[in-house]
Amino acid sequence: MAMLDTDLDHILPSSVLPPFWAKLVVGLVAIVCFARSYDGDFVFDDSEAVVNNKDLQAETPLGDLWHHDFWGSRLSSNTSHKSYRPLTVLTFRINYYLSGGFHPVGFHVVNILLHSGISVLMVDVFSVLFGGLQYTSKGRRLHLAPRASLLAALLFAVHPVHTECVAGVVGRADLLCALFFLLSFLGYCKAFRESNKEGAHSSTFWVLLSIFLGAVAMLCKEQGITVLGLNAVFDILVIGKFNVLEIVQKVLRKDKSLENLGMLRNGGLLFRMTLLTSGGAGMLYVRWRIMGTGPPAFTEVDNPASFADSMLVRAINYNYYYSLNAWLLLCPWWLCFDWSMGCIPLIKSVSDWRVIALAALWFCLIGLICQALCSEDGHKRRILTLGLGFLVIPFLPASNLFFRVGFVVAERVLYLPSVGYCVLLTFGFGALSKHTRKKKLIAAVVLGILFINMLRCVVRSGEWRSEEQLFRSALSVCPLNAKVHYNIGKNLADKGNQTAAIRYYREAVRLNPKYVHAMNNLGNILKERNELQEAEELLSLAVQIQPDFAAAWMNLGIVQNSLKRFEAAEQSYRTAIKHRRKYPDCYYNLGRLYADLNRHVDALNAWRNATVLKPEHSLAWNNMIILLDNTGNLAQAEAVGREALELIPNDHSLMFSLANVLGKSQKYKESEALFLKAIKANPNAASYHGNLAVLYHRWGHLDLAKKHYEISLQLDPTASGTKENYGLLRRKLELMQKKDV
Repeated sequence: MAMLDTDLDHILPSSVLPPFWAKLVVGLVAIVCFARSYDGDFVFDDSEAVVNNKDLQAETPLGDLWHHDFWGSRLSSNTSHKSYRPLTVLTFRINYYLSGGFHPVGFHVVNILLHSGISVLMVDVFSVLFGGLQYTSKGRRLHLAPRASLLAALLFAVHPVHTECVAGVVGRADLLCALFFLLSFLGYCKAFRESNKEGAHSSTFWVLLSIFLGAVAMLCKEQGITVLGLNAVFDILVIGKFNVLEIVQKVLRKDKSLENLGMLRNGGLLFRMTLLTSGGAGMLYVRWRIMGTGPPAFTEVDNPASFADSMLVRAINYNYYYSLNAWLLLCPWWLCFDWSMGCIPLIKSVSDWRVIALAALWFCLIGLICQALCSEDGHKRRILTLGLGFLVIPFLPASNLFFRVGFVVAERVLYLPSVGYCVLLTFGFGALSKHTRKKKLIAAVVLGILFINMLRCVVRSGEWRSEEQLFRSALSVCPLNAKVHYNIGKNLADKGNQTAAIRYYREAVRLNPKYVHAMNNLGNILKERNELQEAEELLSLAVQIQPDFAAAWMNLGIVQNSLKRFEAAEQSYRTAIKHRRKYPDCYYNLGRLYADLNRHVDALNAWRNATVLKPEHSLAWNNMIILLDNTGNLAQAEAVGREALELIPNDHSLMFSLANVLGKSQKYKESEALFLKAIKANPNAASYHGNLAVLYHRWGHLDLAKKHYEISLQLDPTASGTKENYGLLRRKLELMQKKDV
């Protein structure tokens, strides 16, 4: 649109407008905005989707990626999140392979480069949106709105709402989806390059390629399928030049020419719509079959409005959420990693002042829709239609209109809709510039927005570098969000600051009295601090609220065991296993209970179950060896120890336990080798040196025994058994010296 580009001339001088330089500037600016996150940690959802996801590791067959969800669970499981993004997980797996493990730098660099590449691609997309489709005689598309497309691409590249997608590794799904979404749109545009005249017959190849790229986008993230709807809108309203105002007027006048409407007689358009519809229906059918069971089950804390009894309350709150998303695009200053758990209280009546936000949103939207569909200016219609299309259509899967989603507001879902926002904002700047003489002021405002947004991106990227910074940054935005307090508490607990962690966990429970995970973690800390009564009360309440919470049942059993309430503890462990059959840690703790009750056979069976479910469960193996050793079953203890070391060859605690057994069996040489190997792996373990000294003492190597007794006592001067054995050795050495004299 030449007129819009002329209006923006005072903001972007013509010297920077060649496409190559425009793309270079946009790409570099996008990198600068988020470069600070390149050496950040794995944070928040990265732990589950990347670090704990077995689909990234070479041991998992590649074929499993097509049967698992984004988090590595089987799609057929009732507990699956049902988010099917195998191509995104495949890129994580490649990252893992190339990085040689879970080194976050490689993952972050890929995300930054993806955003930069998408921003560069946006120059071409915005060129189509603002300048339309016109080709040279050689079939090359003309860039008719270079200033507008450069400004919009810069606005997109520096938008702070993109930080979650770029700085958070799991945001890779949104980035890949956006990449193939835009390629699909541009591919659809190429279907009309055979003739300069818009509306000419399209190339079926490019339409089919566009559908294929849409399917690829969907395999990166579910909203990728919406590109087919956008392509249809583009074809009907832009290529087909469908004028809603003209049609309405003819309907009102009962004009007979309506029967001969060109669009309805356009065989090419109908064919393309048939292909798009068939492709979309096929994708949805395959996606539904792959899902296995029904849609995922979300809880009330994830999306409280969707659980409201009143349809009016649901509608009001959904629209309020839309207005909040719009506000994040307009003013991306208050950003938060999570908006659930009471962050946004429900609107329960129309008297709530927040309904003003709904009215403002729909006032603006209706005004834009009217202009987009009814304006007599064809260029204006195209820009506003496509701007609204990009704003609304990719957002539909997150709108709660078709199915319940598992969040209230999520900044990541605004990555694609922000394209429409940038179109509308750029158009608005052009319109303002046209109708005002203060063009320098508008230029200053635009440059100010770009600079402030870049600064906000840099700051926000820094906050995403570590969980501590990320979680604490949310306190000022969502102080009522129980999950924010929970995550800060968990972060503090992981660092060993239990006192501060307790304070945040208590606040999380206060804000959400049904927050069972906060109760479970708080109960665990209180258990470790020997505050057993309160720990039992919290864990009992957690399993009362959520009866299938296996981890809370297990922790309740541990507390009851510590309180000597053995029957109740056994029942709690059994309940945990009933709700999670493959629960090795629970079998391990059940074995400890049986050992305390001298039910040795039951204890051994429980620990054996733990090792069957988790062969690398070192504690279960160790307890089996020690129990068999203590009960005099040395041959069986030796067999179990050797079996364990075959599975976990570098575990020094297993070497130590087996060495003790071999020493008692008078296999001194082999026992010595294992003790020395264990000491090499963990040289500061006093008991390792002490027991090696006992071996040498029995073996008759008294000088070596004396040496290791002394090392052991240096490491742990309070070890009474070692002191006693050392005293016996010294007396024996003194007697030997006297005999020699």
